[in-house]
Amino acid sequence: MPQLSERLRNYIARVASLVDGYIYARVYGEPEDLYNAALHLIRAGGKRLRPVIVVAVAEALGEEAEKALPFAASVELVHNFTLIHDDIMDRDEFRRGVPTVHKLWGEPLAITAGDLLYAKAFETLIDARGRGVPAERVARAVQVLARASSTIAEGQAMDIMFEEEEEVDVEDYLKMIHKKTGALFEASAVLGGLVATDNEDILASLASYGKSLGIAFQIRDDILGIIGDEKELGKPVGSDIRKGKKTLPIIYALSRLEGEAREKLFSVLGNNEATRKELEEAARLIRESGAIDYAEKLASRYSEQALSALRVLPQNEYREMLEELASFAVSRTR
Repeated sequence: MPQLSERLRNYIARVASLVDGYIYARVYGEPEDLYNAALHLIRAGGKRLRPVIVVAVAEALGEEAEKALPFAASVELVHNFTLIHDDIMDRDEFRRGVPTVHKLWGEPLAITAGDLLYAKAFETLIDARGRGVPAERVARAVQVLARASSTIAEGQAMDIMFEEEEEVDVEDYLKMIHKKTGALFEASAVLGGLVATDNEDILASLASYGKSLGIAFQIRDDILGIIGDEKELGKPVGSDIRKGKKTLPIIYALSRLEGEAREKLFSVLGNNEATRKELEEAARLIRESGAIDYAEKLASRYSEQALSALRVLPQNEYREMLEELASFAVSRTR
């Protein structure tokens, strides 16, 4: 992740090591294939941004990283649960540069592995009591993560239904990505806060930070799905076009293109038989419509909102790293 400062890269590596160790110490059992399938994507790597947010918020508020680990691990487990199921629904064959869980173990075991991670996430939340988080704040954390999980399901359903609709407006798209992506970022920031405090003003500002960051992050994901580098992303570029996903650049392009250009884009959208050349032509039409510039400006607006929400935190190195994450969300290349 070359855009990040060395300090933040080192911090992410430290948190990732702590969280991964915590997960590996708790997610094990029989049958072995089930647990190997459940841990496959975690072992493959990933950015670990959600647990980093949990830990950085807690440390910004004066708590130790170790105290935040149960909450941090729980959001990573939920995130990976959603990835396994998403890959099945989208028929994706690669993620993080490795074959997807259902490609290696089959769909039935992959679904079960995702379910296992979801259950383990809530087991993990309860562990926070043993690290000194008061019971009432642990109960609040369970509520926050459960609500985020149901919100993610709503967002996923909207995303699926959008594929069948000829036109989707930007407002509906933003509502969908808040649910599908922003909800878990929002929960991560709030869980980090709950490690340290039950102050409602602080928790509300942290929720705003996470929500805005998540939306900016997803818009950037949509941009990379059109113009990204496949080797960096670890998954095919153009798959959103092939699947007929109504991402922000695609929605914008459809609202701007006319005549033959619009028909050409429509002919490729959702066409599983589309050739590489056709996908590249569709991507060119999207770029020429001004969709990438529009999406980048909107992502930047949400990044700025995230930065503004962080004023509730004390000025320290952890807040600075959370600020850097908000900037990284809109400049990353993978």
